[in-house]
Amino acid sequence: MFNVCTACGLSHVEPEFDGSSQLVCSSCGDRRPFKRLPLLLVGGPAGAGKSSVGASLLGVLTEAVVIESDLLWRKEFDTPEDGYNEYCRLWLRLAAHISQSGRPVALFGAGFAVPHGTQTLPERRLFSEIHYLGLVCDDEVLTARLRARPSWRHTTDDLINEHVRFNHWLKEHAATTEPPVTLIDTTSAAVTETAALVASWIRERATQATQSTPSIP
Repeated sequence: MFNVCTACGLSHVEPEFDGSSQLVCSSCGDRRPFKRLPLLLVGGPAGAGKSSVGASLLGVLTEAVVIESDLLWRKEFDTPEDGYNEYCRLWLRLAAHISQSGRPVALFGAGFAVPHGTQTLPERRLFSEIHYLGLVCDDEVLTARLRARPSWRHTTDDLINEHVRFNHWLKEHAATTEPPVTLIDTTSAAVTETAALVASWIRERATQATQSTPSIP
């Protein structure tokens, strides 16, 4: 939809816009209406509560389309050496497509709380803004939650250590990334309490976006 021009049929890696609401083909100049809404990314280490919170908001929070990113995870996307590039690009394209319905997407997934993983991608242009929210907690609590997972989750010591390090990284860098990452500490909070905070964060940004997005014929 975004990379192939429907007028001339040519493919383009990076989307181009005329102002903020017209998608432009750099080859033939064809223009198409396009809603550039914000993208709301909710991430954090495994065990911080993302999946539980996201599941509790399905069908309840209607201001945005809530999606769990693990739905599309496959082994071939496991490329930490390039920052999971293809996985991130696929999700940004899909989120931009869904947002043409007039509602922004709230995407839940561990690595999506890292701005440098998405801000430099070509698909970043498909959104007016990207907002980042990270769920974190105390190391001891995070470790206990991961160890309590069922055996089929294959929670190894290496995996626990990896996510504890990610937990540290978010706490240390959230305020200085560009843009900054909002943090919610889930150490002593019930899922319902955390879900209410996340829902408020999403609603505030989604409501601002839909109120300011011009009507496109």
